Amino acid sequence: MTTHAPSAAGPLAAAPPRYLRTRVAGTHDPLTTAVRLARSGLFDRTAVYEQDGRWWFAGGALGSVTVRQDRVSVEWNGVRRETSRTTGHAIRELGAALADAPVADWRGYGWAAFESAPAAEGRRPADPEQPLAQVFVPRVEVEIGERSLDLRCADAESLRRVLAAAHARDTVPRPPVRPLDVEADDPSAYRDAVADAVARIGRGDLEKVILSRRVEVPFALDFAATYAAGRRANTPARSFLLDLPDLRAAGFSPETVAEVSADGWVTSQPLAGTRARHADDPEQDARTRAELRTDVKEIYEHAVSVLLADTEMRALCAPGSVAVDEFMAVKERGSVRHLGSRVRGRLRADRDRWDALAALFPAVTASGIPKSAAYDVIAANEPGSRGLYSGAVLRATADGDLDAALALRTVYTHEGRTWVCAGAGVVAVSEPAREYRETCEKLASVAPYLTPLQP
Repeated sequence: MTTHAPSAAGPLAAAPPRYLRTRVAGTHDPLTTAVRLARSGLFDRTAVYEQDGRWWFAGGALGSVTVRQDRVSVEWNGVRRETSRTTGHAIRELGAALADAPVADWRGYGWAAFESAPAAEGRRPADPEQPLAQVFVPRVEVEIGERSLDLRCADAESLRRVLAAAHARDTVPRPPVRPLDVEADDPSAYRDAVADAVARIGRGDLEKVILSRRVEVPFALDFAATYAAGRRANTPARSFLLDLPDLRAAGFSPETVAEVSADGWVTSQPLAGTRARHADDPEQDARTRAELRTDVKEIYEHAVSVLLADTEMRALCAPGSVAVDEFMAVKERGSVRHLGSRVRGRLRADRDRWDALAALFPAVTASGIPKSAAYDVIAANEPGSRGLYSGAVLRATADGDLDAALALRTVYTHEGRTWVCAGAGVVAVSEPAREYRETCEKLASVAPYLTPLQP
């Protein structure tokens, strides 16, 4: 493939751009301010990412990296370069390209498609042009606190505009939501898929697989308003809002795929085992909570997921450093609750954060055991590609941090179609009707908060 590279005196050889930084005191509701910036129209791409009580808004692009099946596309300072891919995982190639970023103290926001993992095993995506992983380095980043805004801007004009947008008054009333009926379609196709998976498990092909179903949204969506409404009603581990040239998404992630600190500690957060919450009926809510802690199927599904996460971590981490520091805690996540555990370890000296994410990706709780066999069952029973669904939305920094949220409980728009998606973990004792019901329970974290785009 032809590589279009600038000369030694070209833009990539110039001194790395540095951000202008400032802190502005003031009282803010982080969600409201993040949504206000996202819908300001100042940038051709934006991202909002919420992590452990911290909120970031990113807008515009100093540069970007996109990895596809056969090439890596890199653009910095308006100069585009494409190189043929080497063999390996798209996530690792994303990290390698970012390591050469000509931006001092960069921060990156992006996503990885579910298909990047099967592609690393030699399974070609149905669409070779499908992005497998993508990150942009923003012109503007704002960390939004309750009492201050911390801004990093590539130029003074962007700084001025973002400050004006952040403090603008909201003159448009909150638009009404339009709940989506997630049971309108015939459930038989999904139930048949679960029955097929149970039969394969019975033959010994695999232990577990997560099968999903998609529900189309039949109206244009206001993603920022949907994110605001959904976040107010949810209790996610992470939340995110993406508005990119080829993808839009708003999500309330129940768990992380990988959390990597600059000093080399990596954590994974498998959640498996599900029951609906019943906020309007305390007695029923207490019963279903107790069921979750005692149901044999849910406990088995969770335990085998933690075992695989532990095995993957031991292949990455220094001997003796891996531990399950939380096991089978009940995690409240919007319309449902899950059994949740945390596996933690210290990366070996010959491994980095991108190795960690590639090894843990896709999350065992969104793929199956073993993962390779699960890819076959998913391909046989789900039409089309998953794309971002059950992949990851991520934030990374030049300092070495990486945080990757599992892309579930999310609404998406791509190539003119908008949909929500949910899956259930299928094991040997799964009942098709119950697994279908579980997808409905999970979709209730998103479907009631969809907000149509107003004229």
